Amino acid sequence: MVYKIAVVGATGNVGRQMLNILSERKFPASEVVALASRNSIGREVSFGEKNLKVQCLDDYDFTGTDIALFSPGSAVSKIHAPRAASAGCIVIDNTSYFRMDADIPLIVPEVNLKDLAGYKNRNIIANPNCSTMQMLVALKPLHDKAVIKRIVVSTYQSVSGAGKKAMDELYEQTKKMYIYDNVEARSFSKRIAFNVIPQIDIFMDDGSTKEEWKMVNETKKILGENIAVSATCVRVPVFVSHSESVNVEFENPLTVAEARALLANAPGVLVLDRREDGGYMTPAECAGDDNVYVSRIRKDPTVANGLNMWIVSDNLRKGAALNAVQIAEELARNYLPEKVF
Repeated sequence: MVYKIAVVGATGNVGRQMLNILSERKFPASEVVALASRNSIGREVSFGEKNLKVQCLDDYDFTGTDIALFSPGSAVSKIHAPRAASAGCIVIDNTSYFRMDADIPLIVPEVNLKDLAGYKNRNIIANPNCSTMQMLVALKPLHDKAVIKRIVVSTYQSVSGAGKKAMDELYEQTKKMYIYDNVEARSFSKRIAFNVIPQIDIFMDDGSTKEEWKMVNETKKILGENIAVSATCVRVPVFVSHSESVNVEFENPLTVAEARALLANAPGVLVLDRREDGGYMTPAECAGDDNVYVSRIRKDPTVANGLNMWIVSDNLRKGAALNAVQIAEELARNYLPEKVF
């Protein structure tokens, strides 16, 4: 048997990727419904070789819908995710709204799939922040072996993480820079073209930004409360894919060779780590790919058990849409037995 699926926020960057990945992975769907705001009614979005007409989220009755993949923004999820859940639909939410709720599981399938059963508390599952997600996919096998004590991460995050308008802004600003035209910052606090901006989301009282706060607290919820995390999140003029420089201190010894071998066998991870010109992955090269790439694995000589590495992944795919679809696949396999495929 097959499942009725709804994609909420279907006209956005992540929503379109959700539809693409559901089709690519041949998710057993009897029907896929594309939902968005009232302004998008009648627009068409692609689902494989089909075009789906967008329906209004406000008017949609989730009764009879098995799983809903949400990526409409936190304010919308706050209202409509509980409404869907109360109608018996299992919600997989990509926004930040439910992530830190104690009774809602925050899931990365390669990391903490055992926690998925907790969805029964409220019929809602949360996707982590895209930067947290790709980092933890790479760090989980190392944590299992040597136990992570401390993480220091600096991110280089693409503009697609801020939405389509942000991508358009980078494109337009870049063109204007070449013709010496005036450049206006709208999606960001400063010019993004030929620049980097050390701010993602709002500032907190302690001087960190909300994005940095997310990485710290989501890592603790998923991987362990005892792990110390320090994050600096930076927006860079790249269209798609986030990169991270990650320094990890372990409780126990772990050599570079051992780390490389563990990562080479880890689900969802590809190691590209040749100590030569170009022997590493860049964001432009991994756009459109489902894997988390790890490069530049090397010892940190300043601590007893430390490693440095470079982690890159497509933030729209593994960082958001693919993770949600993987969760849906696990629900279909093991939590909806009456419709096993």
